[in-house]
Amino acid sequence: MSLTVRPATPADAPLIFALIGELAEYEKLAHEVKATEVGIAEILFAASPRAFCDIAELDGAAVGFALWFYNVSTFEGRHGIYLEDLFVRPEARGRGAGLALLRRLAARCRDEGLARLEWAVLDWNELAINFYDALGAASKSEWITRRLSGEALAALAES
Repeated sequence: MSLTVRPATPADAPLIFALIGELAEYEKLAHEVKATEVGIAEILFAASPRAFCDIAELDGAAVGFALWFYNVSTFEGRHGIYLEDLFVRPEARGRGAGLALLRRLAARCRDEGLARLEWAVLDWNELAINFYDALGAASKSEWITRRLSGEALAALAES
């Protein structure tokens, strides 16, 4: 078994879009996907991208991805990485692809002097939670995520 992690290229846009769809299905959120393949390509491969993606391959076949961007910690006074999506196709789970993707991001944090690597996980996703716990990831249960979008976001912008 050959496991590799590589940076995504513009040719990967259809693959990344497909993996996002598979992730949405797995998370029971397919009805919320508004992204397009063109939009994903623009996010990741613009002249000055604000988001980035790594692809995990087993024996040359793409099996997962990590889509991430830089964030900042004012308390640390340094940047970090926010992992927006981590997904490994079900048939490839347990073979090290998810761990390899996270290791790649952890190494980037170390090499760039970044303060932390953060992400969110759905509260019902026990397999993922157990995986993250085994890595030593701390739960930040005292923080409650808040989101403005759609009409509420537009209303605030106009007020």
